[in-house]
Amino acid sequence: MADSQVPGAYFDAASSEPPHPAARAALLDALESGWADPARLYGAARGARVMLDEARARAAGVLGVRPDELSFTTSGTQAVHLAVLGALKARRRAGRHLVVGAVEHSSVLHAAETHEADGGEVTVVGVDRDGRVDPAAFAAALRPDTALACLQSANHEVGTLQPVAEAAEACRAAGVPLFVDAAQSAGRLAVPGGWSYLAASAHKWGGPPGVGLLVVRKGNRWRSPLPHDERGDRRVPGFENVPSAVAAAAALEARAAEAAGEAPRLFALVDRIRTRVPELVPDVEVVGHPVERLPHLVTFSCLYVPGEALLTELDRLGFAVSSGSSCTADTLRPSHVLEAMGVITHGNVRVSLPRGANPDDVDRFLAVLPRTVARLRRAAGVSAP
Repeated sequence: MADSQVPGAYFDAASSEPPHPAARAALLDALESGWADPARLYGAARGARVMLDEARARAAGVLGVRPDELSFTTSGTQAVHLAVLGALKARRRAGRHLVVGAVEHSSVLHAAETHEADGGEVTVVGVDRDGRVDPAAFAAALRPDTALACLQSANHEVGTLQPVAEAAEACRAAGVPLFVDAAQSAGRLAVPGGWSYLAASAHKWGGPPGVGLLVVRKGNRWRSPLPHDERGDRRVPGFENVPSAVAAAAALEARAAEAAGEAPRLFALVDRIRTRVPELVPDVEVVGHPVERLPHLVTFSCLYVPGEALLTELDRLGFAVSSGSSCTADTLRPSHVLEAMGVITHGNVRVSLPRGANPDDVDRFLAVLPRTVARLRRAAGVSAP
């Protein structure tokens, strides 16, 4: 817990962005008028249905898709699982081969494990030291029996942008649909076109938690891997969370409208961290592509420092940062992303700046980091160079 006398700075937007004011206002309004069952025919229900349909249209407009191609899910993870497993199920006659990048989110890799356990085959395409998939290697992994290929828009741990446009072109030439996990880029950067399926997560752009987006483009086969459900568009089972869907769409629209001004500002702040940390702290490796990256995220690894101890100390000093993926942070296993990149996997710190991040907080972080690392190294018996 941070000291109550220390000003706090939230630097973990890649895990969850603070609620956008547009989401908060939309959620409160929708809770008042959008609580009824949108599948019913009475007045309050029809009103809820209109709100849900408008939210779908607004979110689809930001992503450049048709409203009937988009469904609200209960999380980004559910959207990923439905997209991957649903596409594989629908294309079983085409083949049972799946292609994934080595640094995909754990939800994609777990879906691949499920496919493999069911008798499918998985090819994992490696990455370079920046965490980027080689488009030629990705294209070479496609086969006549490939049912689906998966490539994230940007990496969730190091921020590197993936070659989605090149991968989509290779998939089009091979007649293979492409799934894109856009959790980290939706609302921040436009996703290149050419993909067939997409997933995203509302709390990553300042929407409410517990809302994801699943997009299945027209002309692509998809069958639910879950039991049949009569509600809604039949892609996502269960009662629709209308207020949260409305808030998610409002936040996505607002973030996309702000991106042209906010993204360059955050990019410059992250550039400052990328440049200054190696100058201020010895034995540090900054990872991820320096230019082809998300605007708000930087990751670095400090030798001779336990990552958990560093994060705890930074929290005490008022900085909320993370280490690796939030999905594996509570395990002892090193980050699969950093392992695949061949970079340092311990003493890892991910700084991801939220909208409106204060430059003074960044300067304060750069001021406290060197002495914090030095103190922890001394405690570990490591002498300063």
